[in-house]
Amino acid sequence: MIKQILILLFLLPSFFGFSQQEAQFTQYMFNTLIYNPAYAGSKDHLSMVAIYRDQWLGWGENGSSLSYDGRPVTQSFSIHTPLQKRVGIGLSIVNDKTGARGMTSVEASYAYRINFGVGTLSLGIQAGVMNWRADWEQLNFRDPRPNDSAFNDQDPGIFIPSFGAGIYYYTDRFYAGLSIPHLANFNLRKLEAGETDEFLKIAETTQHLYLTLGTAIPISDDDLVFKPSILIKSVGLFSDFFAQGNIVKSKGAPTAFDIDLSLLFYRTFWLGASFNSAFTAFSQSNTAASSHASVDAWLTVYFEKGLRIGFAYDYPINGFGQYVIGSFELMAGYEFGFEYGKMETPRYFR
Repeated sequence: MIKQILILLFLLPSFFGFSQQEAQFTQYMFNTLIYNPAYAGSKDHLSMVAIYRDQWLGWGENGSSLSYDGRPVTQSFSIHTPLQKRVGIGLSIVNDKTGARGMTSVEASYAYRINFGVGTLSLGIQAGVMNWRADWEQLNFRDPRPNDSAFNDQDPGIFIPSFGAGIYYYTDRFYAGLSIPHLANFNLRKLEAGETDEFLKIAETTQHLYLTLGTAIPISDDDLVFKPSILIKSVGLFSDFFAQGNIVKSKGAPTAFDIDLSLLFYRTFWLGASFNSAFTAFSQSNTAASSHASVDAWLTVYFEKGLRIGFAYDYPINGFGQYVIGSFELMAGYEFGFEYGKMETPRYFR
């Protein structure tokens, strides 16, 4: 198990998924509040969703899918509702564990909505707290542990404040969002005596910028609707695009994207497929810093009284597929006081 964790931690910066600090989801279109506080209250009724994600299932000694050997595992829960005609509020919780490290965040969201053209423009803010923790006893060290002051504390754990902002524009058949869930950077450990920022870069949180776009195109009235969407995620605000010459980048994660194409059948079955990669994976240079991540498939079923259940599967195409079964997500949501099949004007993104 220790060997597998060490290999995983070594590989993380080379792969798209968790080289970024914030958790990723294949079914992100049903989990928007996690990324964008301006989404709060946009459904005009109380709504909640929970997602369990198991990344790289089967990783570990003998390929056992039942034991935990350091692969990323994430749980999220979000709930939001309109409070008044123009105000929406929400709460989101994310728990993420990768190897010897873990993170839990609890954040409250507030959104103010105004009519804008044919749609609605929502401005959102969020605030909360994050707990970052680690258990270095799970690791074997190549060099003596006392030689590296980063591991002086056997089981570090810190609480740090979190605040973010976003905008979200939507109509019945289109949406666009831009958000930074965590605006401020915080160090994840204190500098020891004799250490200085001038010569040492220590672990810290960093901003993640999210851009989302999607539309719905009826093919056969509302019995068959085609919905393409895209999520772009940048760590350090597109630092890989603005790097100059041989200057070392301050952030190691590339700007990534997820292109999703889905079909909604009879307002009941939603079937989708997506491609997950990074812009630098298309570089013609032999020194490209990343590879394509995965191809994904997902299915969501809506029930008459507001319940929805979803499942997603990711197959890695970055060479990791020979070591794992794939990544899986389970999603459950509920729309209170809402009957999906009785909508007069369906809102496909809400």
